[in-house]
Amino acid sequence: MKYLVGFSRLFVGFLFIFSGFVKLNDPVGFTFKLEEYFSEAVLNLTFLLPYALGFALLVVVLEILLGVMLLLGFRIRFTLWSLFLMIVFFGFLTFYSAYFNKVTDCGCFGDAVNLSPWGSFTKDMVLLVFIVILILGKRFIKPIFGPNSRRVITALALVFCVLFAYHVLNHLPVIDFRPYKIGANIQEGMVMPEDAQKPVFEYAWKFNVNGEEEVVVTNGDYPSVDGEFIDVETTEIVKGYEPPIHDFTIEQEGVDYAPELLAEPKLMMIISYNLDNSDLEAFTALAQLIPKAKDKGYKVIGMSASSPEETAALIKKYNLDTEFYFTDETALKTVVRSNPGLLTLEKGTITQKVHFNDMDDLVF
Repeated sequence: MKYLVGFSRLFVGFLFIFSGFVKLNDPVGFTFKLEEYFSEAVLNLTFLLPYALGFALLVVVLEILLGVMLLLGFRIRFTLWSLFLMIVFFGFLTFYSAYFNKVTDCGCFGDAVNLSPWGSFTKDMVLLVFIVILILGKRFIKPIFGPNSRRVITALALVFCVLFAYHVLNHLPVIDFRPYKIGANIQEGMVMPEDAQKPVFEYAWKFNVNGEEEVVVTNGDYPSVDGEFIDVETTEIVKGYEPPIHDFTIEQEGVDYAPELLAEPKLMMIISYNLDNSDLEAFTALAQLIPKAKDKGYKVIGMSASSPEETAALIKKYNLDTEFYFTDETALKTVVRSNPGLLTLEKGTITQKVHFNDMDDLVF
């Protein structure tokens, strides 16, 4: 039991620290995931939407601190029961997502590790087992360092979390795990390999045979059954390969201009996924930046999921010498965690990506 508790302590402690850190690196992304959970289509807790960012920060900081406190053996009773309640809460969310197929990725490890809904639930159940082992073997968890040292280390961890969160919220994630990181080529990210795994479906065909319902399962072929067809249920049993970038378009009036725009030798994108949530003051500075970029040979475009009327009003209000294109809001949120944010590309390869607070760092 002593060695099992020791292993569980290290496993749970480091996993909570890792899980918390990758989400703290991108709290805006975790906020988007919580907003998905709070939405009407999932948990219908829409009154929590305005507080999603605060809740996201609280969760990730608590994850890191509990992991540190477990490794230190600090306030162990509080730590163990906090870990237990947290994993029960996340276990409920991941089970709900998996069973009802509501959220396809729980965001447990941010964009660093993508888990399927059932994979996320399994991970939580494994953690729950180890946490229960820790609770049962609490007597074997011995503190390391003295009491003052444990307090200081925990306090330093909290200070680190606060400063790190402040930095990434006012700039961009320090580590970019998404397919739109600097150096990535968008066209290449959309390519489907010839030998890619194709999805495999299972079909449950229902027939009325002599007054009784009969179900025949096939992988696609219509079964030869002497009866009246009622219905068919389709289940994807093997997920097909999905390119890292699969929902990226640059549209105007229903026409996708992405192929020709991504072929531009010099392209600057001004991205605002939703103008209602955008920091509008940044567009004053952008009005001065756009002519500088054009003087250096850049084609400048705006990209937003807002309506043409809203983007036209924005262009007029801030005298922006550019035109806007439509792109799916989820895709734009994935491209850059800033609203607005800026990218420069060379023939589809991202060369620079900055938060609106760092516009002066762009090099033309």
